[in-house]
Amino acid sequence: MVNKMNKREKTDTLAIHCSATPATMDIGVEKIREWHVKENGWSDVGYHFIITRSGELQKARPEEYSGAHAPAVNFRSLAVCLIGGTDNNQQWENNFTDEQFTTLKSLIEDLTERYEIKKILGHYQVDDRKECPSFDVPEWLEKNGLKDYVV
Repeated sequence: MVNKMNKREKTDTLAIHCSATPATMDIGVEKIREWHVKENGWSDVGYHFIITRSGELQKARPEEYSGAHAPAVNFRSLAVCLIGGTDNNQQWENNFTDEQFTTLKSLIEDLTERYEIKKILGHYQVDDRKECPSFDVPEWLEKNGLKDYVV
């Protein structure tokens, strides 16, 4: 299935995802690009941003294009993927580092200044088959002074 890259007409949502990998798997944008392009046949990485285990922010899909991460909101959202989110048995687990959460908060602050973001949600909030990103996004937003974006 080829994912055609179209320019996004509006940006009012930020979707938070995880790579569904164990904490011991320290990957980044190139590995996810390999999965999405070579294995899925997509045009590029489905996410716009990747946050590595060390908290490094990596750019993936160009911001102006619709993502390929959550069909219900692809046309209106930016997507960030935190590396991690499952244990060694592929069970959902909040195993993210403090550095990842610090970078996530900084990224949210930047994106909400540059775009008219109205809501921030976890993948599981638009796809009930998922538990991604393996943490309670509304609760995390509340605790981090971002309650205005809770869905």
